[in-house]
Amino acid sequence: MSQTTPSESRSFPIQRQPRCPFSPPPEYDRLRSEEPVAKVRLPTGGVAWIVTRYEDVRTVLSSPSFSADGTRPGFPTFFPGQEQFLRRPPFIRMDPPRHSYYRRMLIQEFTHKRVKTMRPGIQATVDRLVDEMLAAAPPVDLVEAFALPLPSLVICQLLGVPYEDHAFFQSRSRTVASGGSSPEQSGSALGELRAYMDELITRKQRQPGDDLLSTLVTERLEPAGDLARGDLVMMCLMLLSAGHETTSNMISLGVVTLLEHPEQLAALHADPDLLPGAIEELLRYLSIADSITTRIAAEDTQLGDTVIRAGEGIIALLAAADWDPETFPDPGRFDVHRATRHHVAFGYGVHQCLGQNLARLELEVAFSSLFSRIPTLRVAAPTDELAYKHGALLYGLHALPVTW
Repeated sequence: MSQTTPSESRSFPIQRQPRCPFSPPPEYDRLRSEEPVAKVRLPTGGVAWIVTRYEDVRTVLSSPSFSADGTRPGFPTFFPGQEQFLRRPPFIRMDPPRHSYYRRMLIQEFTHKRVKTMRPGIQATVDRLVDEMLAAAPPVDLVEAFALPLPSLVICQLLGVPYEDHAFFQSRSRTVASGGSSPEQSGSALGELRAYMDELITRKQRQPGDDLLSTLVTERLEPAGDLARGDLVMMCLMLLSAGHETTSNMISLGVVTLLEHPEQLAALHADPDLLPGAIEELLRYLSIADSITTRIAAEDTQLGDTVIRAGEGIIALLAAADWDPETFPDPGRFDVHRATRHHVAFGYGVHQCLGQNLARLELEVAFSSLFSRIPTLRVAAPTDELAYKHGALLYGLHALPVTW
């Protein structure tokens, strides 16, 4: 086995370029061809490996040699205060069998069959939001008026979280995950989120409803069940945050991507059956959760020509994998006809995104309704001047002015 001697002076995360905001950082291409397993310095001062080849990324995300356990010493963190979140991590930061144990509690709510029954409700929500947009005088901020309310309303209804509290949990979630907050600010916001969810659990104990949180409280919560209160708090916070933030970013970025490729949008207008495949291509092309798939080596493991030592952090870069030309020829070409279901935008292996079926449905209804009801929709500002979420754990847009 050979061991590389990479530089630890390279800083990470590596930012996307303002002139090409939808492409992964150009540095990923060079690393993939010259240094596919490279060592970097994290903002917290720690050191970790980054992986850029498609097959290597899938290996890291599927091999038990690489642990998702966020409580292990040395687990890679991107901003000060993140360690506080990992002291009692959600189940996505656990390994089997604990991860499998908690995931089984939720999986029935996110199967393709169960999600399919949600289409009428999602369509009604989309129709109402589009009605409100059309009633307003353009320009309109698509993030505020549509991209954020849609997934927020859906996940709030599914969980049983009052939507009128959305401004509170969205602002606190941004503080925790923005990367620009101090440890004190992140810790305070996380504490407020935990207190909010703990109080909501108490309300569900007193008056359960027809929602997922009520089901978990009545059937699983200790002492009658097998779910500790602290774990339920973190489970629901993770679902609440992931359920609105990721899809919101995909809607806004997806709209801009389609408008920037009018010939591809015209193909969707001509053949609506292309839309499911187009959504897969958007997921691949944008890969907004690029660096969220962090791991730590559970044992000495060779990856390509590099030995990853036990206890060393590793980051499987999803955007780098989804733009690997060995797997996706001409990856910088956005093509709604491309067969791309094997992308890793939702991760890979046992930790693959639990809510991917729901996300796909929300994206399908959102794009089909927006572009059919507002065929003259266009961005009301230069693309390279939009407010992108550079430095955040999830890439997206802070705002998207549109007109018609």
